[in-house]
Order: sequence, then C-alpha cells, then structure tokens
Amino acid sequence: MFLRARILLVSGAFSALGAIIGIPLAAADDSPPEATDVPPVAVEQFDYPGAADILTTQGIKLKKGDGHVLLVDCDSTSDQIKVYTVKDDVVGRKANYCFRATTPSGYLTLELPRVFALETGQHPISADLTANGETTTVKVEEGGFESVGEGTVGGPRSVLVEIRVTG
Repeated sequence: MFLRARILLVSGAFSALGAIIGIPLAAADDSPPEATDVPPVAVEQFDYPGAADILTTQGIKLKKGDGHVLLVDCDSTSDQIKVYTVKDDVVGRKANYCFRATTPSGYLTLELPRVFALETGQHPISADLTANGETTTVKVEEGGFESVGEGTVGGPRSVLVEIRVTG
C-alpha cells in the first residue's frame, strides 16, 4: 500500500509540474499528417513552354528540353544555332530557325521537317535527324556548318528531332 501511495504521489507531482511549465503529460500524437496537410508534389515534365502557339505561328513542333536551348529570332549574333530548312514557313518564306544555348550543355527535342543544314555559333552541337525510319547523329563543331538530309547529294528528306549542346 505504501508503494502504491508513493507512485501516485510521484505521478501527481509530475502532472502538476507539467501543468505549471506547459507540457501536457499525455502521449504525443505520432500519427502521420492527414493527406490534406501535405502539399502536392511538383513534378517537372520538361515540356517546352508555349509549344502549341509556336507550332501555329512558326510551324515548328517543340517538345521537351531542359530549358538551356531556346528558340530565338534569327539575327546577326554569332552565338546562335541556325537550322536551315527547305520547308516554307507559315507565311510562305523559306524557314530558318535559330536557337540560343544558355549554358555549355543542354538539349531540346523537336520535330522540324526538311532540314538541309546546321550551323553553330559559340557552342558545338550534336543533332539527331530521322529519315526513312532511321536516326542519324550529326556533330557540328563550334563555329561550324554541316549539310544534312536534302543538303547532301541524294540525301533524303530529314526531320530534326533533337539538338544537344555539347560544350
């Protein structure tokens, strides 16, 4: 009986002390938070922003990339990757497309038909082209120019499907 009284006394003292300093004596709730308390997970899809509008206005299908190879207006800047095509653009001119690399490495997947040449600025590239169900990889050194597809003697109509800056 004496032991039981002592346990109750000690237990009561701890309860009183907990109440005084603001610590509840009840066990902590170790249950996981409810699903509504957890923010949704953001997953990057690497889709090219504004791709549908670019397809409509410029006739080029941009798919995915890491954000380091960007479609830009062609100008006299030497730091552009230029893609020359036989295909007419949406207003009937021969279409040439330019890209800018924002870092020494990056990639962009796309579909650009009837490419006949690639030209680089300050970044070397590796490009994949498909024709007749086969994929060919072409490397173009910094400041280089390379004829591809219809730009070569007897070359097939080719679709540019990927640009990789290989810095």
